[in-house]
Amino acid sequence: MTSVKRLSDLRVALGPGLLLAAAAIGVSHLVQATRAGADYGLTLLWAVLLVNLFKYPFLEYGPRYAAATGRSMLDGYQALSRWALPVYFVFTVGTMFAIQAALALVTANLAIAMTGLGGPPIGWAAGLLGISVVILFGGRYEILDGAVKWIVGVLAVCTLVALVAALVHGPAGDWQRGAPGPLWSATGIAFVIALMGWMPIPIDAAAWHSLWTLARARQTGRAPGLAQARLDFNIGYIGTCALAVAFLLLGALVMYATGTSFAASGAGFAEQLIGLYTQTLGDWAWPIIAGCAFTAMFSTLLTVLDAHPRVMRHMIGQFAGRASLAEHVGLYRGSLVAVPACSLAVLYALGARFTLMIDLATTLSFLTAPVLAWLNFSLVMSDQVPPAARPGPAMRGLSWAGLVFLSGFALVYGAWRVSGWV
Repeated sequence: MTSVKRLSDLRVALGPGLLLAAAAIGVSHLVQATRAGADYGLTLLWAVLLVNLFKYPFLEYGPRYAAATGRSMLDGYQALSRWALPVYFVFTVGTMFAIQAALALVTANLAIAMTGLGGPPIGWAAGLLGISVVILFGGRYEILDGAVKWIVGVLAVCTLVALVAALVHGPAGDWQRGAPGPLWSATGIAFVIALMGWMPIPIDAAAWHSLWTLARARQTGRAPGLAQARLDFNIGYIGTCALAVAFLLLGALVMYATGTSFAASGAGFAEQLIGLYTQTLGDWAWPIIAGCAFTAMFSTLLTVLDAHPRVMRHMIGQFAGRASLAEHVGLYRGSLVAVPACSLAVLYALGARFTLMIDLATTLSFLTAPVLAWLNFSLVMSDQVPPAARPGPAMRGLSWAGLVFLSGFALVYGAWRVSGWV
């Protein structure tokens, strides 16, 4: 009976962790991890593993806080100090348009590759954002919750099967040769920072997760316990970490081994990305893989587009001193229209330059990570969280190590950019 009850509790809680996975398995995995393997072989495997490890506590604190207090992290920031919520607001506004533009651009290029149709990527991006707005206009959590589980599952299976096939057949060349150029150079450091920026997802997603946890509780009528919320998070997070390694290995096995580099254009990149799978599975898999890659990116676009208006609505309500605005459908819809519009303006201004758009968005996220990590750590250690729900010694130690890791890389990168050391 106990095992049946645990399974029932997990079924109720399961959802927000998979939404986090859907948001993560996009640019950071399909683009950045695969580029890392294709350009550097196994050289950057350490970066993928370490950043996943050191970001873990700060992202886990989102569902932990929501389950322990019944409130979102945004409410917690406001109660923590008078500057915490404004800092999060500034960082969100400073990054969300670049993030949404990058996601729309990648999804658009995958759509072009999948359909074989022409047209400017920005036009496709506008169309995909418009479809996303229509889907989310009702502000219904269950639309996301029902769709992403299947999308993430299918892509995960295809990726693992392709990786096993590549390992069984063996690479066509030497996949363990040295890096093509010095890693500790301006170009190399810039890519490492960009790789880790969204690996597996920006730290501000902890607040998104807390909102999704509360939305799931309203949907089911049952608030998850701390253990269930953490298990849901761990299932999604560990899965995204495993897939990040799988994408890097695919890039190393299929492209780096043969000296093939990814194209600079978005359409060319999308074709090569799909080719990673067909080279190991066969041409028969092309339509399946193209569809999986597109739907995975579209689920990321959809999930993140839901998250930003939810966050903005909640913060506007807090700044206005009107708690009722935090659930105001009209405010959500207004933000749902404004965010894509501004993101398209960013995309237009940058001329849809693929790698520049991706690296800009991911680098901005990494440079803001240390501050957001400190906010999340301070929040779960505050009096707002019951002592029994606060992180234990191991999580606290990992948090301090993560703060040193994230801050160290951000400071070194900033110093190098300012002084021109590299």
